[in-house]
Amino acid sequence: AFRQEIRHFLRRELPPGWTGMEESLLDQAQGWAFYKAFIRKLGARGWLNMHWPKEYGGMSATPIQQLILIEELAYNRAPMQIDLAPWVGSTLILFGTDEQKRRYLPGIATGEAEWCIAYSEPGAGSDLAAVQTRAVEDGDDFVINGQKIFTSLAHLADYCWLAARTDPHAPKHKGISMFVMDMKTPGITVRPLLDMRGLHTFNEVFFDDVRIPKENLVGEKNRGWYLIAAELDIERTSFGGGVNISARSKRILEELLEFAKETKIDGEPIASNPLVRHKLAQRAIEIEVSRLLAYRLSWMLSRRIIPNYE
Repeated sequence: AFRQEIRHFLRRELPPGWTGMEESLLDQAQGWAFYKAFIRKLGARGWLNMHWPKEYGGMSATPIQQLILIEELAYNRAPMQIDLAPWVGSTLILFGTDEQKRRYLPGIATGEAEWCIAYSEPGAGSDLAAVQTRAVEDGDDFVINGQKIFTSLAHLADYCWLAARTDPHAPKHKGISMFVMDMKTPGITVRPLLDMRGLHTFNEVFFDDVRIPKENLVGEKNRGWYLIAAELDIERTSFGGGVNISARSKRILEELLEFAKETKIDGEPIASNPLVRHKLAQRAIEIEVSRLLAYRLSWMLSRRIIPNYE
C-alpha cells in the first residue's frame, strides 16, 4: 500500500514524460528551484526523514518503509535529497541538546534548510583525525581558523557541520569537537571547485577568525570523533543501504534491454545474440543481488542489529 502511495504521488508531481533530472540542472536557477520545490513536497508528507520520531518531523517509520520510499524515488529518477542535512539531523537526535534539536531539526525535516559537512582538509582526507582547523575558546565564543576542501554544496548551505581541533596537544582522535555553524557568519569564504565535468558541487571553505557561540558545540568538547563515527555510520546506511543504486541500475538495464530488442544488426535484434543475452542476464543477477543485500541491511536495522560489516 505504501509503495502504491509513492507511485501515485510521483505520477502526480513529476512532469509528463519525465526521464530524470540531469545533475547539471542543479547549477541553474530553474533546475534548483524545481528540485527544492519537490523536496519540500516530500518534507510536507514527512517522507524526507520518515524514520525520525514524529516529534522531530518524521513518521517513526521502519527501515523497510524508508527503503521502499528510496527504491521508488530512485527507480523513477525523482529528485532525491542531495544535501547532507538528514545525516546531520540524525546525529543531532543522538547527541544534540534539546535546544539544538528544536532549532535545527524542523528545517531539516521540511527540506527548507541546506547543510554542508566540513570534514576534509588539504592534509586530512582519508586520515580524518588529522584535521588542523582550530577552534579556540574566547569568552562565550569559539574562534575558528582554518580551511576545508571538497565541501559539498557549501555555496548553497545555510548551516555547516564542522569538525575542528579544540585540543592540539591531545592524541589526534581525542582533541576534535563538532560544531554547528551558520554559513552567514562573518569570516567564512567559499570558493568553487569544479569537477571534471565542469559542475559546481564541491568547494573550498576558509575560516578567518570566525566567531560562533559556545552553545553551537554539539556533544562533549574534545569527543567529536565519536560524533563523526556515528554520522558516517548513518551516512553509509542511508539511501536504503544502497537500494538507490540497484533501483537506478534496474531502470537502466530495462532501457538497455528494450534497445537491444529494437536494434538490429544484419536483420537480427541485438538481444538475440547469445553473448549479449548472457551479459544482460549477468547484469540482472548482479542488480538483484545488490537489491537483496540492501533489503537484508534494512531488515538488520529493523532488528536493531548494527550493520558495520555490511
